[in-house]
Amino acid sequence: MKAIYKAVCVCIVCLSGLNVFGQTVAERDGSHDFDLEIGTWKTQLERLKGPLTGSTTWISYTGTTIVHKIWDGKANMVELEADGPTGHFQGLNLRLYNPESKQWSLNFANSNGGTIAQPTVGSFQNGRGEFYDQETYKGRAIFVKFVITMVTKDLWKFEQSFSDDGGKTWEVNWKATDTRVKD
Repeated sequence: MKAIYKAVCVCIVCLSGLNVFGQTVAERDGSHDFDLEIGTWKTQLERLKGPLTGSTTWISYTGTTIVHKIWDGKANMVELEADGPTGHFQGLNLRLYNPESKQWSLNFANSNGGTIAQPTVGSFQNGRGEFYDQETYKGRAIFVKFVITMVTKDLWKFEQSFSDDGGKTWEVNWKATDTRVKD
């Protein structure tokens, strides 16, 4: 129980914009963090078959991602379509910027479910975004971490991990590489 409490406290500190010494981190306007991602991308997606089961089998998909700017960059919508051995996949991510907290919420929906999942919340520093949430997966409480890295303006990487031990260990279960499609 102490480990879960500690992990939740660490997540709260990360999300509140404080460092471990309790001092406020210099606030910046992150409302345009995704501006360089607006456009069309070729996506290579890999999903772990059976997250949190010890599986090491990855399923690969290839597709297209289109990122639309909304509200002058304070929001954007990501449309992902990909095909792989398990069929066609469609996802949508509505990203919303909160100017008060200086954080983004990533709100994902899969066309098979028809609902928006629990948002992951976080921010960018030095071209890397980290976003967290706590949710239930197959009846277990887990932490979710989503990392976005802008490698170059034409190459972005995305990675989702689950933790079912209070954040002590993380298992990557979803990763994507987006390469810009030139006009």
